Amino acid sequence: MSTLNRWIAVVASAVIVLLFPVPAGVTVESWRLLAIFTGTIVGSIVRPVPAGAIVFLGVSTIALTNTLPTAKALSGYSDPIVWLVLCAFFLSRGVLKTGLGRRIAFLFIRALGRSSLGLAYALVSTDSLLAAFLPSNSARAGGVVFPVARSLAEAYDSQPGPTARRLGAYLLFTIYQCDVIACATFLTGQASNVLVAKFAKDAVAVDLTYSKWLIGASIPALISFAFIPWFLFKIYPPGITHTPDASRLAQEELERIGPMRREERIMLGVFALVAGLWMTTGLHHINYAVVALLGISVLFLSGVLTWDEITGERPAWDVFIWYGGLLGMAEALSQSGVTSRFAHGSAAMTSGWAWGAALAVLLLIYFYAHYGFASITAHVTAMFTPFLLVVVAAGAPPLMAVLFLAYFSNLSASLTTYGTTTAPIYFGADYITQKDWWRLGLLVSVATITIWTVTGLGWWKLLGWW
Repeated sequence: MSTLNRWIAVVASAVIVLLFPVPAGVTVESWRLLAIFTGTIVGSIVRPVPAGAIVFLGVSTIALTNTLPTAKALSGYSDPIVWLVLCAFFLSRGVLKTGLGRRIAFLFIRALGRSSLGLAYALVSTDSLLAAFLPSNSARAGGVVFPVARSLAEAYDSQPGPTARRLGAYLLFTIYQCDVIACATFLTGQASNVLVAKFAKDAVAVDLTYSKWLIGASIPALISFAFIPWFLFKIYPPGITHTPDASRLAQEELERIGPMRREERIMLGVFALVAGLWMTTGLHHINYAVVALLGISVLFLSGVLTWDEITGERPAWDVFIWYGGLLGMAEALSQSGVTSRFAHGSAAMTSGWAWGAALAVLLLIYFYAHYGFASITAHVTAMFTPFLLVVVAAGAPPLMAVLFLAYFSNLSASLTTYGTTTAPIYFGADYITQKDWWRLGLLVSVATITIWTVTGLGWWKLLGWW
């Protein structure tokens, strides 16, 4: 699609909304906000310009047309959630700079890397551990794990092309599929998870804290982490199954890196501090964003990060722009009553159904709708609140509905070569064909939906959550 056609799609989507008559009980300004929001979401999908620029234009349009007062149009940038995400990207920068992430990866490889399946578990474990603190899956899976995985594949003469299936294709695809599980496991697993938590609180008063998110995901995630690498090993096996040299290579790399340096120790200490405070928010009531600011302050004052590095972290500030803008728009749209009207209208589709059947059908629609999204954030922003209101209106317990939609928002990114930011990195390495990716992604989705539904329901029942 050409850039011009992309812009036509953006403008047309907004105009189509404006052409519909304004429903009774909805103000003209609210309907105009819906049109701008729709254009912004479509723009985030087709991307005639980067997503941050699309949101910047959307926020500017809202202010220029007086759809919202200027202070309200910019209010998303004052939300603590946006600052939490910004600081978490700075933590990612610290991990990459100090080399702590690579050290963790090689420690896992040394312990588990005597087979190709063991290598997969080692690299998946690295990504999953980092997900407990770092919401940038592109930084951890793309910046830390990907280079290590590719180097290991090349060490066993597995290159893109005829030798891809020797090792590289299996390793890279497995890491990606488990990365979306890591995204689903932690509130910090992926940038838009905190947006999900805010939407849940605003829409149905469910407070999805760091610890509650992790506890709810723990059993389904552990089973998924154990099963998916083995499952792919069976249906998409590598040509090389034994990799005894990998442990030796990891040991040599650890020896070359040497003892843990001061910067790494500080980075590890900040991880422990931030994670500990996040998990015990109920005891001290310090806001998540304030905890993140504390961690960055320690890194800055200790010299692990310089001010130039903080201000020069372009991806972090890019996310700050589009995230804050989307948050403000979505919140204003929710307050306008437009989304609740949509939900009540959509609920008629499942009118008279038992809530379990309604929940199952709507969750499947929500999950596989991700074929149409190139971003978890775009998917969540467009569909999370309306679908949540619909399933709750059908009679589903609010916490159960929130958990399913929160986890499925991430797991659905397994489907395509553009499902989330790390997909183009792993697909772009040219080890996996598009046909294989889509075929295997569909099979993995069936497995993860089954695991998270069956074990999730059982686990949450045991916890007394429904």
